Amino acid sequence: MHAPGRLDNLRRIQSLDPEVDHDEILRLTARFEFPWDYVQGTGIAFMRDYGIPSIADLLDRTREFADHGVKRYDDTILIGDEATLDGIDSPRSHAALRRLNKIHGHYDITNDEFAYVLATTIVGPVRWIEAYGWRPLDPHELVAIAKVTTRFGELMGIRDLPTTYDGYLALLVDHERRHFAHTPAATRLAESSIRIAREVAPPPLRPLLRRVTIAVMDEPLREALGLPRQPAWFVRAVRAGLKARGRLLRLAPPRRTAYRHRPTTYPHGYRLEDLGPLAMLDHLNGKKSHA
Repeated sequence: MHAPGRLDNLRRIQSLDPEVDHDEILRLTARFEFPWDYVQGTGIAFMRDYGIPSIADLLDRTREFADHGVKRYDDTILIGDEATLDGIDSPRSHAALRRLNKIHGHYDITNDEFAYVLATTIVGPVRWIEAYGWRPLDPHELVAIAKVTTRFGELMGIRDLPTTYDGYLALLVDHERRHFAHTPAATRLAESSIRIAREVAPPPLRPLLRRVTIAVMDEPLREALGLPRQPAWFVRAVRAGLKARGRLLRLAPPRRTAYRHRPTTYPHGYRLEDLGPLAMLDHLNGKKSHA
């Protein structure tokens, strides 16, 4: 059973060509059909990066999560928004990705690390929706999401990328099989990320947020992050609650307005020039530092 009109976006997606209409399909999927799920899946996906020791070491050394966590969180989402809101090959997208490349250019990051991080951004939301979404993803959606992801990576200069969701899944699984390991840096980053999530969450959700976040992690991720195992009954309850939410959403009317992230860091709006590590902004914006 579904609410009237609940499947209208799906029918629209099925009528489109994902090879050509990938931007529109991603917009419908991420901003109308599964906005909350997409955000949650992406958030857990980013925490997978911490399970790769070389990535965790770099992120830990920058102290961006520890010292400017909410800004780091907002900037990450906003650069993704800038890259996709008008289409992945729009002038707006290209400007956002040029800025992202300038930020990354300050660090020594390998092609394999870039490719793995990119893989998490597609696998995380898809896995979450598969587990807790109100309907399964359509094959058109998987093709479109993969196409946008690959183009995003190409614009970052990442080489030898997959072109399908299954390819990204295989890349992620293989990289984790070879590199996933616990380090103290991973735990520090995970705890910082949970503190960020608690800070931006509605107050009633904050007391249990850490335990719930751990409960939705798979065991290899939890172990790599060095976080405490939660009671089996609690894990079952959290996951059952998320699945129940998905079933209830089938009876909800379709979303009528596109989801947009509301950044705590920029309550009055932002410019592309605002995005990036604070210590790097003058350089990114072509200004001489007076520090």
